[in-house]
Amino acid sequence: MNKVKALFCIVIPIALAFLFNTKLGNMPPLLKFLNPFMGFWQNAENNHFMFNHKTKIKGAIDKIEIVFDDRMIPHIFAQNDHDLYLAQGYVTAMHRLWQMDFQTRFAAGRISEVVGDKAIEVDRYQRRMGMVYGAERSLKGMMADPKAKEMILAYTEGINAYIKTLSKANYPIEYKILDFKPENWTPVKCALLLKQMSAVLAMGSDEFYMTNILKKFGPEVTKNLFPDYPFREDPIIPVGTKWNFSPLPIPKTPESFTQAQTGEVKTAQKVEGIGSNNWALSGTKTASGYPILANDPHLDLTLPSIWYQIQLHAPGVNTYGVSLPGAPGVIIGFNQKIAWGVTNVAADVLDFYQIKFKDSTHHEYWYNNKWNATSKRLETIKVRGGKDEVDTVYYTHHGPVVYFQKPKYGRADNVPVGDALRWIAHDESNELMTFYYLNRGKNYNDYRKALTFYTAPAQNFVFASIDNDIAITPNGKFPLKWKDQGKFILDGTDPAYDWQGWIPNAQNPTVKNPPRGFVSSANQSSTDTTYPYYINWEFAPYERGKRINDRLSVMKKANLDSIRLMQTDNYSIMAQNLAPALLPLLNNEQLNATQKEALAYLRKWNKRYDAHEIAASVFEIWTKRLSYNIWADEFEVKGIPMRYPSRDRTVEMILKEPNATWYDNINTSKKETLSDLVNESFKYSCDSLERRFGPINKDWAWANVKQTNVPHLAKIPGFGSKVLQIGGAKSTINALSETNGPSWRMVIELGKIPKGHGVYPGGQSGNPGSKFYDNMIDTWANGKLYDLFYMQNPDDKSGTVISRLKISK
Repeated sequence: MNKVKALFCIVIPIALAFLFNTKLGNMPPLLKFLNPFMGFWQNAENNHFMFNHKTKIKGAIDKIEIVFDDRMIPHIFAQNDHDLYLAQGYVTAMHRLWQMDFQTRFAAGRISEVVGDKAIEVDRYQRRMGMVYGAERSLKGMMADPKAKEMILAYTEGINAYIKTLSKANYPIEYKILDFKPENWTPVKCALLLKQMSAVLAMGSDEFYMTNILKKFGPEVTKNLFPDYPFREDPIIPVGTKWNFSPLPIPKTPESFTQAQTGEVKTAQKVEGIGSNNWALSGTKTASGYPILANDPHLDLTLPSIWYQIQLHAPGVNTYGVSLPGAPGVIIGFNQKIAWGVTNVAADVLDFYQIKFKDSTHHEYWYNNKWNATSKRLETIKVRGGKDEVDTVYYTHHGPVVYFQKPKYGRADNVPVGDALRWIAHDESNELMTFYYLNRGKNYNDYRKALTFYTAPAQNFVFASIDNDIAITPNGKFPLKWKDQGKFILDGTDPAYDWQGWIPNAQNPTVKNPPRGFVSSANQSSTDTTYPYYINWEFAPYERGKRINDRLSVMKKANLDSIRLMQTDNYSIMAQNLAPALLPLLNNEQLNATQKEALAYLRKWNKRYDAHEIAASVFEIWTKRLSYNIWADEFEVKGIPMRYPSRDRTVEMILKEPNATWYDNINTSKKETLSDLVNESFKYSCDSLERRFGPINKDWAWANVKQTNVPHLAKIPGFGSKVLQIGGAKSTINALSETNGPSWRMVIELGKIPKGHGVYPGGQSGNPGSKFYDNMIDTWANGKLYDLFYMQNPDDKSGTVISRLKISK
């Protein structure tokens, strides 16, 4: 008996120690996690941050001083470029190491290493889209340039210098929860981060859906429902702008169109893309007489924040703005002389090619009247707690053949089976030099020079200078295409379908100092139809751009407040266009008491998606349901994934074609009219709100329906924000949905001393235990901006300094 007891005394503690030190499912190893010396207690407020500290970094050339202001924003003062980017890497890792690590693991298809086999399909998708392949080629372009190479290597050195200072006790908390440890940074991770941004901003690929539509409905219906230019547009480059260049000859359109094979995936309703705004006003329209520039790029919102605020000061550069954690330089910002910002172009730089393989080995494919060899790339996916998975990806000269069978991953629903991907993000590039030159830019010529280095993702670069120049350029490396090349899946056997060279950078659409006194963009069409080249057939809806241009046109003596309030403008041009046409079609006699009350709210509505508006909730669900009622019966067909026509086409039909055949539901014996669909959709909207919130009350308010919040990057419960009671909608300047919105709001007032103002929905620190993790969210939600402390030297007394870090070699 005593032996049994003794055995129990030995076995039980060993078993418990093993159990509590092992990660089980989503649970962290409890003993490690709760350990008072190394566990989550060590991540409490600020005890990882060393105030007024001195440190030595091997590799530093000279003395570096980093000054932290009262929002924990670092202002780096270095004596040379190498030390500047070394310090940027060090301090960014100090605040955001786990985020940098996790984002680049995701981009590289390495999440399974951390969370196990549940992420295999995510990793497989990233590998098959050629993310690492593209990052490797991009890095090759960067390393070929001595200045970019210096930036990347110094930045990498700084990150690794910080990682070396860490013990298990002060690992960021996510490492403890997910039970893995930091690994050394490598230069390819900087490139991966930029490739991931390209993937996010590619805004999906519609050619699979469009090819199915063409096959089902034929060219006439397709052209009618999916026109190449919207009915309503207020393009980025003002209508009538003259093109002062001789265009290259456009490649000849092939006579044949591809016949694509399809898999079984769901029809997609066109989701409104990532909505960003930027604009610049000439001094003729401002109170100061100097330009004002504004930018608010809209992305999926996360904690830690997508952006990291920083000031970089060294001989020849003093720039302030936001960087991407994991890449050197300032991406959006200003210096003493200029300011710049970006929005997404949505250029068509991602095409699928139908490939004809010789046999099931996929070793050869037919192209240009002969069999050509494919190349193979073996992708080894390491799986935590399981065996490695080796995935073979075949490449043609176009790029990777993404899938040979229907994907099991939702985000890949729009990827056709057996097709090769041609994507600009796979090409050698060196975007870093764009930001190197913008950070140091002094005038318009410097801006134009900087843009020549930029490849992808294509961006509308807005610019303003102290010389009172303003400009905007939809910019990137654009393939020279025949019209509509890439609207449908392309024939991979015929060289006529390949990209035929490039639009010269100097011939990208651009405008400088237009007579109207401002430039702006909101992801809408780049130009009117006179531009000689094809960039894409469809862009974001026009309403945000139209509202921005309407407001800027009448603005005089603009100042910070007029621009700040404009960034949070909730007025909807879509509601302005649609509501007067829909309201008269409602049959008041057939409405119940709740529906009549909702109608009364709509009749008094000011067309603003403000937080408290009940009418905004009713209208939003009503119009979404109406779009579904019009298109679902024809466009949702099992096994033939398609997409709906655009909002622009739908609105045009409602306003101008009251008897269009598309209103009839082909699945019923009755012939439905527009009025029938409008009434059903309205009742559906009211009924769904009533089921969710009860009879009309304050809970029907738009903010309550929209539920905007900022989740944690890895969706760890408790690390995201509360639900924010704020307005805005995809169709308003303040383009906000549940977890997508203005990831950085910035207004720059140029002058003898520039004044910067900005905020993002988060904070500088990536540590949920820090007061600097989410301290800016409420300011952001309230539509306010912080004054940016643009320091001239390390002893500048014009702002509040809370700590300093001095680095020596």
